[in-house]
This record gives sequence, structure tokens and C-alpha cells, in this order.
Amino acid sequence: MKSDLREKIFNLKATRDAIILAHYYQRPEIQDIADFVGDSFALSQRAAETRAKVIVFCGVHFMAESAYILSPDKTVLLPEPEAGCPMADMANVEQLKELKAKHPDAAVVSYVNTTAQVKAHSDICCTSANVLQVVRSVPNKKIIYTPDKNMGHWLSLQTDKEIIIWEGYCYTHERLKPENIQKARTEHPDAVVVVHPECPPGVVAAADYVTGTSGMLQLAREHPAAKFIVGTESGLGHALKKTAPQKEFIFPSKHLICANMKLNTLDKVCRSLETLEPIITVPEEVRIKARKALDLMLEVR
Repeated sequence: MKSDLREKIFNLKATRDAIILAHYYQRPEIQDIADFVGDSFALSQRAAETRAKVIVFCGVHFMAESAYILSPDKTVLLPEPEAGCPMADMANVEQLKELKAKHPDAAVVSYVNTTAQVKAHSDICCTSANVLQVVRSVPNKKIIYTPDKNMGHWLSLQTDKEIIIWEGYCYTHERLKPENIQKARTEHPDAVVVVHPECPPGVVAAADYVTGTSGMLQLAREHPAAKFIVGTESGLGHALKKTAPQKEFIFPSKHLICANMKLNTLDKVCRSLETLEPIITVPEEVRIKARKALDLMLEVR
């Protein structure tokens, strides 16, 4: 039945002139049918470069918004409309305006894991891969960083700028504890520990490497170690095994699962292609402002 469903999806994709994007945290069967698998913003960039008329974004809501911001001429579909990001929802425009009023000399740097509205009220956006370069590129000595407190704390240790940290967090990465890392190290003393900067400070301090998902994949390919303890959502394991099939990847906690990411299924992808719903859009005024913050990020080298 799964084989039949995959074939139906591929046929619908051709009929609809569509491409399927899948974030690294999606279910393995979703990643396997995708045209592109990757980080959220990189996927939106890839989609914008194609001639496809329809984008099926297997991720969460803010990711589909970013795809629309870059490709307003395309139809952007999110197979499961309830697939949101709790961390992105922890930052809102009214609170951001209040914080900006308290710190008028600060630049607002927003992680791409934010809503289009928050991006539109930001000076510049960043990803987990380029956050440090982005902050260094901003002339302001004071930075309001939204929405992740853990990445904000890690960032504050990497720069001499004053980082005003928003109190948001990723509930999946927040579940990882230093004792999980220590237990995994004890059981696998020959393993390299790499964690996402969305992890709590104690976990970050216990790691050998701190990097985003694309950095983890690069490390897996290039590092001579045969075994890695990985501190991020367990869905990345599928891509890691494809990248370095001869290596072993250990996820130090059974709780490293984002339930929101797992809401997308093959059935929902198929139905989305059949009905061309649910459609994700962004009001044009918001889109233009958010696009400016994203474009400024892309100019940073």
C-alpha cells in the first residue's frame, strides 16, 4: 500500500508541476519521497530556484511562510496545517516592539525559526549556521536576539556584543540534559559529541562540537571518528546514515522527537497534492518587510 501511495504522489507531483520539500526532522518515508531534503531556509531557497508552480513543504508553518516569502508566484502547501513551531510562536510582534522601545540602540536579529510577522519587524535574520557571522556583521553593539534563549546564550559566549535574549526555546532540544550526554559518553567513550545550539547551556558545554543540522552532516562526512553522539531531533538520523552509512550515530535521549514535525504523513502529502490545500500565504506588506530581513542575511559572508 505504501508503494502504491508513493506512486500516486509521484504522478500527482508531475501533474501539478510540484516539488516536495522535506526538513531533516520529517519522517523517513517523507524524506525519501522529497525532491530536496534540508534545513528550513535552504529548502525555501532551492524551491525558489526551480520552475515548479507548486511547493509542498513538509515541515512546520514558519517554513512554509518562508517559502512563500521567497516565491510569492508559487502555490505553497503545508500538508498538515496544524504543524506549527512552539518556539516560533513564543516570539510575538507586540512584545518585540516593547523590547525595542526599551533598547532603541539595539538591532533585532531573528532566527529563521520565527513567524513572518516577527521577521518583518526584525533588522536581519539568521540561521543556526550563520548566526555568528550575522551578529558580527551588524554595526550595533547591542543585539536583541529572538526567539531562542539557548542559542542566544551560546551566541553571547562567542561575541563581545551585548545580547538581549528572548526567553523562547525549542521543547525538543530543551529535553536534552547534561546527564544524557555524560551517560552516552560513558557508554561510548570513543564517540564524538555534537549538539545543536538550541540545546541548553549545560549540554552545549559538554559537547565537542556545536553546530546546526547541516554542520552535523558535514562533520559526519569529514570527521575521522566512526561514532557520533548527536544532540538534536532524531529525524536527522535518517540523513546522517545516508551521508555516512559506515558510521554509527547515537541519540542520547529517547525524547528527541518533535511531534509537530511528525504530523506530516504520506497520506497528507497525497491529499495536499490532490486538493492543492492547505495553501500558506503571507500578507504582501509583511512579506516585503520579511524578505528584506532575509535578503540582508544572504548578503553576509
